[in-house]
Amino acid sequence: MGPPLKLHELIQLIRRAKTQSEEREVIQRECAELRSLFRDEDSLYRGRSLTKLLYMHMLGYAAHFGQMECLKLIASPKFTDKRIGYLGAMILLDERQDAHLLITNSIKRDLEHSSPIVQGLALCTLSCLGSAEMCRDLASEVEHLLQNSTGHVKKKAVLCAVHIIRKVPELVEMFIPVSEELLGEKRHGVLYGAILLVTEICQRQTEAYKRFRKLLPLLLQKLRQIMSGYSPEHAVSGITDPFLQVRLLRLLKILGQNDESLCDAMGDLLAQVSTCTETQSNAGNSILYETVLTIVDTKSASGLRVLAVNILGRFLLSNDKNIRYVALTSLSRLVQSDYAAVQRHRGTVVECLRQPDTSVNRKALELCFALVNETNILSMMKELQRFLQTCSPELKQQCTSGIFLSAERFSPSTQWHIDTIMETLITAGESVRDDAVSHLIHLISGAAELHAYTVKRLFSAVREDIAQQPLVQVASWCIGEYGELLVSGTSENQEQVTEDDVLDVLEGVLQSHISMSSTRAYTLTATMKLSTRFTLCVDRIRRLVSIYSSCHDVELQQRAVEYHALFKKYDHMRSAILEKMPLSDKAVEEDNVSELRESPEAQPPQTILVQPVSNVTDLLGLLEVSNDSVMNATNPAVPQVIHSVTNGGSLLDLLEEPLNQALPSVVVYKNGGLQVEFSFLRPPSNPDLLIITSSATNSSSSIISDFQMQAAVPKSIQIQLQAPSGSSLAASCGETVTQSIRVLNPQKVPLKMRLRFSFTHNGSSFQEICETSNFPVGSWQ
Repeated sequence: MGPPLKLHELIQLIRRAKTQSEEREVIQRECAELRSLFRDEDSLYRGRSLTKLLYMHMLGYAAHFGQMECLKLIASPKFTDKRIGYLGAMILLDERQDAHLLITNSIKRDLEHSSPIVQGLALCTLSCLGSAEMCRDLASEVEHLLQNSTGHVKKKAVLCAVHIIRKVPELVEMFIPVSEELLGEKRHGVLYGAILLVTEICQRQTEAYKRFRKLLPLLLQKLRQIMSGYSPEHAVSGITDPFLQVRLLRLLKILGQNDESLCDAMGDLLAQVSTCTETQSNAGNSILYETVLTIVDTKSASGLRVLAVNILGRFLLSNDKNIRYVALTSLSRLVQSDYAAVQRHRGTVVECLRQPDTSVNRKALELCFALVNETNILSMMKELQRFLQTCSPELKQQCTSGIFLSAERFSPSTQWHIDTIMETLITAGESVRDDAVSHLIHLISGAAELHAYTVKRLFSAVREDIAQQPLVQVASWCIGEYGELLVSGTSENQEQVTEDDVLDVLEGVLQSHISMSSTRAYTLTATMKLSTRFTLCVDRIRRLVSIYSSCHDVELQQRAVEYHALFKKYDHMRSAILEKMPLSDKAVEEDNVSELRESPEAQPPQTILVQPVSNVTDLLGLLEVSNDSVMNATNPAVPQVIHSVTNGGSLLDLLEEPLNQALPSVVVYKNGGLQVEFSFLRPPSNPDLLIITSSATNSSSSIISDFQMQAAVPKSIQIQLQAPSGSSLAASCGETVTQSIRVLNPQKVPLKMRLRFSFTHNGSSFQEICETSNFPVGSWQ
């Protein structure tokens, strides 16, 4: 039997395979031969065998049976075998496997080896797969190499030290003195690793953070030297070592986050970087972007913050869509703290809506809605309506939701508000929120002076097109309520509308195959209501209702049967039952709207409780009991009765009452040192209201920054999030971030909540989503 195939021979053989089946046969045959060689302890071709196995692993085939061969090659005195062994270990092993424990002694010996190249191999492997136990065992050897080794080894040792700190944070103290010395290095590779090491230390230990702040002049000097000098060996697109400049800026950001004096000291240099860095390459743009983040995340002067926003404004004009996306993301973070500066770039942000890239459109859309206010609502809404006509389907729902909320918050008049929502419904079609129909109906019902204008416009729109189901539902409701205004008179530019014309449109909706079941329910209810508004077509309405008494749709059939009973048994009460809906208490609504609008994520207020009525008999019984009860036509499922939530008071008044009904607290999230706990209070006079106080703590050894919490609840519940007490959580439970959440649950449904947490920890961004329903029973009953 001859020697085994060489690596290039195996590669050629695999490439000659014409089918996947042939390739698998080659691999299986070679694997069988390798297993045989490994069993025979063939040391002559062990290195060659492992290289072939690693190649097959790269192709996606199983190679776990070669793990022990890696350990044998690492223990070999030959450098070629040792190099292949370490490479195999980094590819085939990880810290979750037991086999890596066997190489700890080998790595320890190689860290003390006389050859810097062998030391480098051991350091790379420890950085790649070192577990917490290995890091504890070998930390002293790594710390020794940081002090007494060549530049080649130091560069690898400092990166290994970063890995050790991440795995075993309690070893931070060991590397603080040597990291201070390494900041004086002139070699870029070692200096880069040293800055990364100091950054990790500062994020994990507050005392070390204070110690390194004293070295700010040295860091500023290093950054000036890199900017002013030119080193061809480190240049990228004409800029000296942009990677090192970015890393230095990130460290400056961490050191200056909570120290205004340090921010003043670095202000001049940051301004110099902002104005002198070339913007013709990605290397320069990356430095400018990191400079912006440093300015934004520290207590920099207002002039410097305006300069940062202007840099992002220039990024928006870039032809590179990635740069535009980064700029939009950063401006979204700045819009709360530097609203006026961001507002000056509103025109450029709007231009990004016209870009062909969906990701850029989405970020630009979010920023546009954040920039809408009372002064620009008219112009911005025109741009957003234009975007809605051409945007991709996945953005239509986001756009319509934003338009509805912006129109509600900043509408200059009720007529403009109604026109805007109707135009949105016409354009967006099915891409609207579930509550859009009820919201518009509520808005129209409260504007008595616009009833004639609204119903005529809606009738014209539905007469032309019945494909937009939400619009048809609103139109049907309005026609049922205010149908007499359609036939009572017309303006000079409008043709006469007869009762038969109106019924023709409604009958067309009922018969159309594109009409949804809920749309038909709206339309049949509207047709029934017209029997008390119209005088000439009552018989036609009676016949139309009786037709649907045998409809296959059970909901529509029940509705038709009950309405038909009104014509026969209860005809004398039909006018009273089908009266117009009364206006709700505007004072209560306005107070609730004002309170809920304090949070940009607040849902539209719903100040009514709905009690379903199963049939006409129950409905008549309820009418006899309560004179304040009226039929609710906003929900087409069945006739319903509406009761006011409050007794004339506002939500704001209720929130000012003493809170003395305490409930047990609940931990809703706990992971990686971050814990969020909810405590509960309820005002004694309002059982519908629940005050939740969220308390976030950080028990890890490093700071958590950019902490944000968002919450969502079922539609029957209203929620309002107040501003949090901060966005940074100090290490070791040193600081608590609190946030108040107000929940209005008039229907007493079991409380469920979806929470989303976003934060930055150890230099990485995280976004966690969780759902919780284990609230104490008293929080919703």
